[in-house]
Amino acid sequence: MNAASHLPSTPTTIAEYLHRLRNALAGADPALVQDALYDAEEYLRSEMAENPGKSEAEVISAVAGSYGAPDEVADIYRDTEVTVQAALRAPPPKPRRSPIGQFFGVAADPRTYASLFYMLLSMATGIFYFTWVVTGLSLSAGLLVLIIGIPVLILYFGSVRLLSLVEGRLVEAMLGERMPRRPQYSERDLPWIERIKGLFTDPRTWSTQLYFLLMLPLGIVYFTFVVTALGVSLSLIAAPVLLVLGAGGVIQFGDVAMNAQSPWMWPLSLAAGTLMLFASLHVARWVGKLHGQFAKHLLVKSAQPR
Repeated sequence: MNAASHLPSTPTTIAEYLHRLRNALAGADPALVQDALYDAEEYLRSEMAENPGKSEAEVISAVAGSYGAPDEVADIYRDTEVTVQAALRAPPPKPRRSPIGQFFGVAADPRTYASLFYMLLSMATGIFYFTWVVTGLSLSAGLLVLIIGIPVLILYFGSVRLLSLVEGRLVEAMLGERMPRRPQYSERDLPWIERIKGLFTDPRTWSTQLYFLLMLPLGIVYFTFVVTALGVSLSLIAAPVLLVLGAGGVIQFGDVAMNAQSPWMWPLSLAAGTLMLFASLHVARWVGKLHGQFAKHLLVKSAQPR
């Protein structure tokens, strides 16, 4: 048997090309697979539009040399992903071996402050997402008794997918978790009824809405923690400084009062505030990493080979 017969034949349809590309990317990051499938389909369909007199097989065969076969495209995306992941990771701080250096070294990690900002922002985004989902589902359900309810529901589901991309960009930029840059891939060769059915049966359509609903309580918890932790720790640090600079009066912390006549409390307040501040930074960085994985799980479509 000729060795050439063992080589895979060139795909003859766009659907077959995308299926092979998905299989070639098996085990890769789901966000990467989503981007690769969307890019490949867009390129192949643009080539089809520019060559209306040719069949899918002819167009795919012609572009195999320029765009690449599925296996070649998969290798290119895997190689590019190494660069992308390196760019997403914040520059590592200088290694610190001592526990004290590791504890205070969190202040040198840029991802710490990005996580803090995301936690503050999440309250506003959580309110918006929660309102959008509740309003969209309620309006769509109320209009389903009329024929206009179906297109309204379809438009609402489409908006949910768009918002998931927006949230994904925030998560990637601030929390460093790789998220899709392209919409979810959908088989455009299927009839409209099948594509609409797929929109309703896609688990990510519902997991995305669950994520948006959960963002309200999570946003409230995140915002409250950041404001409270930073407010209390900075107040403990600022109180003895103000008293040393000659600020009069009494500074009250619950049942404990600190004034110019209690200088022994000043170093305790400064130490407690400093420890609380750096502990809060560690918690914020940990929460940012955990939330990025949580968002990845609910927002990114599974890309396992079919």
